Amino acid sequence: MFIRTALVTLITMGIFGFGGKAKAIEVGAAAPQVEGVDQDGNPFKFADAYANGVVLVFFYPKADTPGCTAQACSLRDAFETLSAEHLQVIGVSRDKASAQKKFREKYNLPYPLVADADGKIAEAFGVPGILGMPVAKRQSFLVKDGKVAWKAESAETAKHAGEVQAALDALK
Repeated sequence: MFIRTALVTLITMGIFGFGGKAKAIEVGAAAPQVEGVDQDGNPFKFADAYANGVVLVFFYPKADTPGCTAQACSLRDAFETLSAEHLQVIGVSRDKASAQKKFREKYNLPYPLVADADGKIAEAFGVPGILGMPVAKRQSFLVKDGKVAWKAESAETAKHAGEVQAALDALK
């Protein structure tokens, strides 16, 4: 009985958005000036990245899971092309820095992964959790000139790089 009640509660929280403080950020809004730590535990200031050009900030639920791996590797495989467009890529999940480091090394990801263990970065971007769990929903944002220029509220994991490229082309 307890398990059934707990499951119904989690599902209800996820469906109705309880347990999350995230207010959706819209295209045209100022990009959040948040800070975190990268996979090596070093401070990471998003404002510094924004100052250097167009930035893709992509949120994924959990490092080293099938969908998140497909998404991260899609961006890895297109990294040279995206970098030629002067795009900086930043991955963010609620994992700890140590899990981010293992994920980055295992799949040879060429971009930083930011640990958002307390969910403050996801909250600043308006990225909700999933079913009341401490994971961020899969969402992506292109930031240009300090403003959100494009937003994807979901991503086709293995084809995410193509979605990002199409958004970049539309910004030109």
